[in-house]
Amino acid sequence: MLYSSILKPVLFNMDAEKAHHLIIDGLHTAGKVPGFNGLLNAMYGVAESPELTVDLFGLRFPHPVGLAAGLDKNAKAVDSFSNIGLGFAEVGTVTPKGQPGNELPRLFRLPSDEALINRMGFNNDGAEAMAKQLEGRKVRRIPVAVNIGKNKVTENEWAHEDYRSCIKVLYAHGDFFVVNISSPNTPDLRALQHGDELRTLLGEVREEMNAQAKIAGKPPKPVLVKIAPDMTDEQLELTVATIQESGVAGIIATNTTLSRDGLTHANAGEAGGLSGLPLRQRSTEIIRAIYKQTEGKLPIIGSGGIFNASDAYDKIRAGASLVEIYTSLIYKGPGVLRELTDGLKEKLRKDGYRSISEAVGADHR
Repeated sequence: MLYSSILKPVLFNMDAEKAHHLIIDGLHTAGKVPGFNGLLNAMYGVAESPELTVDLFGLRFPHPVGLAAGLDKNAKAVDSFSNIGLGFAEVGTVTPKGQPGNELPRLFRLPSDEALINRMGFNNDGAEAMAKQLEGRKVRRIPVAVNIGKNKVTENEWAHEDYRSCIKVLYAHGDFFVVNISSPNTPDLRALQHGDELRTLLGEVREEMNAQAKIAGKPPKPVLVKIAPDMTDEQLELTVATIQESGVAGIIATNTTLSRDGLTHANAGEAGGLSGLPLRQRSTEIIRAIYKQTEGKLPIIGSGGIFNASDAYDKIRAGASLVEIYTSLIYKGPGVLRELTDGLKEKLRKDGYRSISEAVGADHR
């Protein structure tokens, strides 16, 4: 209520990126004030319930709804995001060296379509800066994933060095890692999703994860791959096969889309990746195809167009073990987490499932 009646009207009267920075920087500063994060948790926290708990990748998730990468690019507000009712959170995308990203303006709202378009271009402060932020975490309530990418100036043939560099710097600070090869806003990045380039990249990533695990004296942390929704069926099948063969822990489906089908808002002509409600159906189709191809053996995190419990449940039944939100948090505020988790519990009861894990892939049975 506070968000929709007071904060949202103010934020939506501002430039989208300025509003974004105001929220992240505000949470970063306020999070240092004693009691602030506790207040956030009292206002928005989601009570744990056994039926929504997910054990995956050797980690425990209090419920399956997390935050997608892109909102907290530098992990500046991770403690605050840990207190608003999320089941996990992705930070980043981070690159080895800080970079400014693409020219302004580069973030656009499409309210009539309940969508966003961004062409940010991996703007971030770099891996070392993120490591310092994560080192200072005071709240360890939820798993935190680190989403890693390559610098814009790095040629694809050397991309693996950037991903390895991020892992070296940030390995100690992430609970799991996400290889981002699917943003449409870094030139040629999506080419890394296919063929020998993908095979080589994931081999290098796993080698570095194993090397860091050996130094730590513990088993390697999980690493997932985030893919685009704009592949053909044949491309998707080949990409998924390569990812499965690589031995990584799972797939995030999907990143933003270049499609503009069905949009009505004037900002539809802006270049960049589209997120939000228009992506809902396509991302669910991708999840369903991955689950079918892998026979449910490769865990999936579903992302794209989740605005209500039905959207989340459809992705879970299609094969997602966890789901992520981003755009709906912008449009609906942190209260959406309770709406989603309460709705998921109701849907489990209606279908006779004792746990969310029982519903994963239900449409295939």
